[in-house]
Amino acid sequence: MDFIRCDGAALTLVFALEAGGTGDCVYCGLRLPADEGLAALAASHARGRHESQPDAPPRPGLLPERKGGWSGAPALVLRRNGQAVDTDLRLENCDHAEGQATFAFVDPVAGVAVNVRWQISAGDIVSATCTISNRSETPLEVERLAALALPVPARFTEFTTFSGRWAAEMQEHSSAIAAGGIMRESAIGKPGFAGAGWVLLHAGEETLGAHLAWSGDAWLTLAPDAQGSGDGRAMLMMGAGWSRGEVVLPPGESYTTPPAVFSLAPDRSALAQAFHVHARTEVLPSRATWGPRKVHLNSWEALGFNLSEGGLMALAQSAASLGIERFVLDDGWFGGRRDDTSSLGDWTVSPDVFPNGLDPLIDHVHALGMDFGLWVEPEMVSPDSDLYRQHPDWCLHVEGGARPTMRGQLALDMARTEVRDYLFTRLDALLGEHPIAYLKWDHNRDLFPSGPGQAEGFYALLDRLRAAHPRVEIESCSSGGGRIDFGVLTRTHRVWPSDNNDAIERLRIIPAWSQFLPLEVLGSHVGPSPNPITGRRLDMDFRAKVAMFGHMGVEADPARMTEKDRATLAAHIALYKQWRGVLHSGALHRLAHPDPNVTGMMVTHGEKALSLVAQTEFSPVFDAAPVRLAGLEPEARYRVTLPEPWPGKARHYLANPDAWRQGLTLSGAALMGHGLALPLTHPETAWLIALERLPQ
Repeated sequence: MDFIRCDGAALTLVFALEAGGTGDCVYCGLRLPADEGLAALAASHARGRHESQPDAPPRPGLLPERKGGWSGAPALVLRRNGQAVDTDLRLENCDHAEGQATFAFVDPVAGVAVNVRWQISAGDIVSATCTISNRSETPLEVERLAALALPVPARFTEFTTFSGRWAAEMQEHSSAIAAGGIMRESAIGKPGFAGAGWVLLHAGEETLGAHLAWSGDAWLTLAPDAQGSGDGRAMLMMGAGWSRGEVVLPPGESYTTPPAVFSLAPDRSALAQAFHVHARTEVLPSRATWGPRKVHLNSWEALGFNLSEGGLMALAQSAASLGIERFVLDDGWFGGRRDDTSSLGDWTVSPDVFPNGLDPLIDHVHALGMDFGLWVEPEMVSPDSDLYRQHPDWCLHVEGGARPTMRGQLALDMARTEVRDYLFTRLDALLGEHPIAYLKWDHNRDLFPSGPGQAEGFYALLDRLRAAHPRVEIESCSSGGGRIDFGVLTRTHRVWPSDNNDAIERLRIIPAWSQFLPLEVLGSHVGPSPNPITGRRLDMDFRAKVAMFGHMGVEADPARMTEKDRATLAAHIALYKQWRGVLHSGALHRLAHPDPNVTGMMVTHGEKALSLVAQTEFSPVFDAAPVRLAGLEPEARYRVTLPEPWPGKARHYLANPDAWRQGLTLSGAALMGHGLALPLTHPETAWLIALERLPQ
């Protein structure tokens, strides 16, 4: 048995290699000393055979197969000529370099070779892929192939998965890793709201997080060794989901999975920071060159389909008066699109709405000091559209079968070159003819019937468009958070976490997404009151403070707000501009509080930090427990202020308002251990806490 190790900044992976056998990850944890005895480390966790095991107990390792008595799910399911292919893949060699290892497995009888590659990147994130090659003379159908098969360290005994629905994304569910395990799978052509691409594992405070960077269907399994056929460790696997016959390899051909990424950290805040570092350095396109994240105003909640040149110009004027920096024209600007029943696919400016074209509106927006953005939904087509009448075969369909719609629309077949060429031509013309800085790219329909190659076709179109227009920012939206993953974020600059702008709902949705995604990519808008989805009426101060923790925007008509609300919103937009450099570059910390209805988030960056603390219910005690901060230097001194405006009712309960305006000087140890006593009694109360480290 040979052993190798891969090291990150604070992480070590140790692999046991059995020539002609298997490869196994026998250690995944804090970085080990350079002279750690790897054989002794593996021996310390070796187990003797028990009575109900095969004489040679199976080791599923990095590539579990249904062989040798292993009763768990296999990492790969293969077929030839409709018949299952049983594999016996043996480790041929391992290519090992700094921070990465590639394990080559071969089954000469089955004519299959598989390479498993793990690499540690920025943030101590491990990226895993699997490449399968057909070495036989007949086609090989790949029915299932795990990008990641991780033998879970036995100390992880609990897990958290995510589920949701439209307007209620990323709901957390935690439980013990128990017999039966879990299986999550999406089957709608995109990740959807089922959370199949995200999971957390817990060993006390220590947390391991994993994600599949893929914008199509996905599956995830977490199964304990319930039958006792292995060594007691659970197995985590995740991969892309395919329809039958979607991935068929001709002789000599190969297929590589989309990557799965995972990391582990001392707690959930540290894990979030690891994923954020990875996103900023390895995922987001040219992240280091982005300027400040501009404040948006989107026209949808303000005007809906009631569009006119004059009305949009008036809305832009109102937006600019608040300090808005980007004006986004949403649905209804093209073809005969006066409601949601027609014209998707006809990406030409509507003469009914814009008799003079888009340029007068864009010129007006630019004159007000804002740039211009536009909503599109390229992958969809309306049955009532010129495109569908000309090319009814371009949509996903079963020949001769019914063509059921969703939201009155059908999905274009993105695997077809002519479809992508058409869409590129139309979008390229729009971006070439008009100074458009931003596209809100929507995808509102599930893909049924399914079709092969849809995610790949989407990627190909995005890649081609970005190459032609590299300065255009793109947002991924899919009825809110239905298509959010690191795969799409390698090609876009922002996601829309939810169609639900209710600030109370966003206090759950944004922290859940920010477990994996940095705040600068999470669109966070101030919606109208009453909220159009929940019907709740929320104070502007509360809505605006919550919206600051993300990529801030407005999804409402300022002209319908009171003068007081407009002033409050403008003040928070100014605060966001002052603090976005911290929020969008710093380390995010989750703040614990004994009241479950209090949400606390804090970002530290350099000499500064900003916290949001929000109460959603009526507290059972009048004097809420102090808020303890995080991520500070214990010996350092900080000037602490509460940025104004302050919440209307709660402000009356501050003991010494002038002291908070001037700033209190406290040590990091006091702020993290003793905390700050703030008025958090009443529902819909939010405070900002600003910190500046003082020179020593």
